Amino acid sequence: MAIVGSLFAMVGRFAGRLLNSALGWATILLFGKVEGRKQTLLLVIALGALLWVVVLVGVAIPDIGTFLLAFVPVPDFVDESIVRLAMLVAAIAIPLLIGIGALFVTEAASRPHGVAVVTTVLRGYPFTLVLALTIGLLAVVSLVRKAMSLARRWEDAHVPVIVKPGGYDQVLRDLKDVLVDAELRVDTRPAPVILSLPPRLLDKVAGKGLGALVPDRLMLLRAPELEVLVYPSDIAISGSKAAVARARAAIATKLTDSPAYMTTSAESERVEDAIRRLVGEAETNPDEVAARLQGLDDEIARLEVPFDEWETVYRERLQVEARIRSRQDAAPAERRPDEPESEPSLVRLFGWASLVLIAVDVVLLVAERVAPRREKRGRLRI
Repeated sequence: MAIVGSLFAMVGRFAGRLLNSALGWATILLFGKVEGRKQTLLLVIALGALLWVVVLVGVAIPDIGTFLLAFVPVPDFVDESIVRLAMLVAAIAIPLLIGIGALFVTEAASRPHGVAVVTTVLRGYPFTLVLALTIGLLAVVSLVRKAMSLARRWEDAHVPVIVKPGGYDQVLRDLKDVLVDAELRVDTRPAPVILSLPPRLLDKVAGKGLGALVPDRLMLLRAPELEVLVYPSDIAISGSKAAVARARAAIATKLTDSPAYMTTSAESERVEDAIRRLVGEAETNPDEVAARLQGLDDEIARLEVPFDEWETVYRERLQVEARIRSRQDAAPAERRPDEPESEPSLVRLFGWASLVLIAVDVVLLVAERVAPRREKRGRLRI
């Protein structure tokens, strides 16, 4: 019996870990990989939605509620009706808490105010229902996708981006160009319905709470050994080891001009905006931009952000400097439109003088040859 008990305990732990992993994968499939505390909050919201369904079913069907309660020992001195009442209270409170959590996930500039806050919190009821069904479905889909990736020996990677409002289509086009330049011949197509429909349903009931985290339409860039899903806050890459490495390198070095932030903190994004302004001026006024980079270096050095974000910002700064140097290296071979013509150099004067001397020599040589002929003709006439 001890062996059987240990076996059941081991299976239970494995099932718990698998459930947690599936929940995380499903959340990433729905929202993309959101950086920082938002990702943790989204996981809590997704878990709360699933828990709400369990509690709701337990309240509606007492037998199932009793079965579910059997997993948690209830002390003898606690009346079963009190437990049932607690489940009812939880069924009412969980959607409200999820609605409040949605407010914290929303960017501060986009959060509703006044009466709209109450509306957003009450949206927690339909939102929790749709989210629970969506997470349950995507959990199964994520397990199937993971199994297929393992069979094909594919890897997964994520590149954090924050697409600017209205910039999704432009980022998609830029991303395709970047991958094609890296010899990854991807085609653009809508994501499978099983992945694109849940975000649309969620967007209908989310309002301003979580609507900004899901795209109006989810697009897929696909090649024989690569699949790239583009979210508003994430670029999810799946493919062979070589293809994933090449895609990540191309995105990191060539997607910086696209209307999207490569970092997630407000401090880093302000620096990214400053870098993009310098990129636009580097082609016309490289000397001034090079001087302004020194002030930008001081600001980058004082950034209090995670190291990976600091590295991203500094890499973008180095790319601007590389453009300036290439422009300055090409400048001596070019003459600016407003620059006056320079005076003839000594080399040019020497060349013209040589041509004149050669012309004089030719004239004298011809004259010497013509003169004897004239003398000879004169003697014949005499």
